[in-house]
Amino acid sequence: MGLLCAMGVSVSAAAFAAELPQTSTSPASAIGSSLSPARQRVLDDLFGRLSKARDQDEAAGLAGVIERIWMRSGSDTADLLMNRAMKAFAAKKPEVSLNVFDRLVKLEPQWAEAWNKRATVRFSQNDDAGAMEDIGHVLALEPRHYGALAGVGFILQRAGQDARALEAFRRALEIYPQQEDVRKLADELATKVEGRDI
Repeated sequence: MGLLCAMGVSVSAAAFAAELPQTSTSPASAIGSSLSPARQRVLDDLFGRLSKARDQDEAAGLAGVIERIWMRSGSDTADLLMNRAMKAFAAKKPEVSLNVFDRLVKLEPQWAEAWNKRATVRFSQNDDAGAMEDIGHVLALEPRHYGALAGVGFILQRAGQDARALEAFRRALEIYPQQEDVRKLADELATKVEGRDI
């Protein structure tokens, strides 16, 4: 934990990461996702199919549908702000992007994807503590958010916490097993953390 503090990741974020929620069968949290019950049922079905997808193409198609649902807030204003923030980030204007995301998470605090995208921008700016804080909101709203779980892994790996990073990557893979980039990282970390079988 001392290394996490030295890397700018707060102890509370490290404790959060150590206590990652079980995710393989958890529906969105009861504390209040922005999704309607009908959209939530669609997501539940998609996640069930994603965990059993037979190949990368099928899994990528299902993940694409999930991510499109995540990107819709239900508010035209919030969706417009998300679009502006993402365009600013793509244009390499992270300060502008963060300013818009700051407004967006205040406007729609129950929208998991707003927190997730702000976490991505914060991570890109080496604000690991801020990114971890945002990921905490994401996973409270949608414990199955495989991108946020992988984000925890990236943050912990960057902080030298390989065993915890491996746990986060494995949680992401329980939900979306066909993520080859995450599987490769998990396999490399498993060899480093757990050693090779003889």
